[in-house]
Amino acid sequence: MNFDIRGAVIRNLTGMNSQDLVNLVNDSIQQREEKFLPGLGVLFEVIWKNSPESDKNRMIQTLHDNIPAARS
Repeated sequence: MNFDIRGAVIRNLTGMNSQDLVNLVNDSIQQREEKFLPGLGVLFEVIWKNSPESDKNRMIQTLHDNIPAARS
């Protein structure tokens, strides 16, 4: 079965205001449930595709600084 996760997430977000989006992100992170990860991934994809290189570099640096390095 093929399910369009991106399309479903975007349809669910259509019409939300800024505060709704803030609440959605905060709730998804606080609940720490795996089922929210695809939706957060779609949100990150939208942010990434619509960000200038300077913001992308800052996001990558933030990720790099906050994800532990692989252990040997």
